[in-house]
Amino acid sequence: MRGAPLRDSFGRRIDYLRLSVTDRCNLRCVYCLPVSFSGFLPVSELLSADDLVELVSCFAEQGISKIRVTGGEPLVRPGIVDLIARLSRVWGLRELSLSTNGVLLREQARDLAKAGLSRVNISLDSLKSERFQRMTRFGRLEDVLAGIDAALTAGLSPVKINVVVAKGFNDDEIADFTRLTASIPVHVRFIELMPMGETGFFSEERWMPLSQIMDRAAPLEPLPPACWPSGHGPARYFRRPGAQGTVGFIAALSCGFCSSCNRMRLTAKGMLMPCLDASEGTDLRPLLRRGADRPEIQRLIAEAARKKPRRHSMLERSRGLPANSRFMCQIGG
Repeated sequence: MRGAPLRDSFGRRIDYLRLSVTDRCNLRCVYCLPVSFSGFLPVSELLSADDLVELVSCFAEQGISKIRVTGGEPLVRPGIVDLIARLSRVWGLRELSLSTNGVLLREQARDLAKAGLSRVNISLDSLKSERFQRMTRFGRLEDVLAGIDAALTAGLSPVKINVVVAKGFNDDEIADFTRLTASIPVHVRFIELMPMGETGFFSEERWMPLSQIMDRAAPLEPLPPACWPSGHGPARYFRRPGAQGTVGFIAALSCGFCSSCNRMRLTAKGMLMPCLDASEGTDLRPLLRRGADRPEIQRLIAEAARKKPRRHSMLERSRGLPANSRFMCQIGG
């Protein structure tokens, strides 16, 4: 039975959950994790498949209709295809998508589509093999490109490619990524570098503002929202003349989008985070462990939604406040 939809204290409706199924990752991207990072959760602390399905059912009854499965890297979680199949059968969900670095996607794309996955977002920060390996430390570009092809073949559409832009690292490839949308039906989204985690990578020198990214991506034609690829994130979309795909921009610092934010995040250990930049959350795992009923869990979810801040503090962090100490894999992407 669907109850009252979730709303925060500012009246924003919350209908989108980013669901982390693991904090582990098979890469160590320079802006995301230190190369020596080993602080992943013990398997015993991760939410089980039964836990995840139960919580998603609770959220769905409260009006959450869109789930994005994240990590870490979700495809390293054992049994991920079976988990996707179970989540896809939860009553009330209209869309089930997944974010991945693409390294393992070639082998799993078809099975994920058959299990009920709608679409994928793939992180890819360079189209140059040596640079890609330097940025990811362990990755091979050919594996990700094969994953993109497999996703398109499996019908996991639209396929979105997320590019985090860092000045002096990959900003010279913005035009190359834009041209990629001319030849294949993918949707490239350029993302401003954000001050997340204590990697020491973010700096004003490496940060490129939205206006400069857009200049490098030109020529572009604006698209009306009715022509945007399906999804419920903060990107704004354009198209290169005659291209098959689109080009989007996500700018947490230059152009805040908090006023229309419709999401919360659930970490792999069951912490419900009201904002990507939040330092604290609401722990749902103890309720599951003691067998709490759905109304009790849903009351806590509703309370957490009401704690969602008006906006994040990333702009302040970019100007000198300490970065959020949580790494992206610990928040759920």
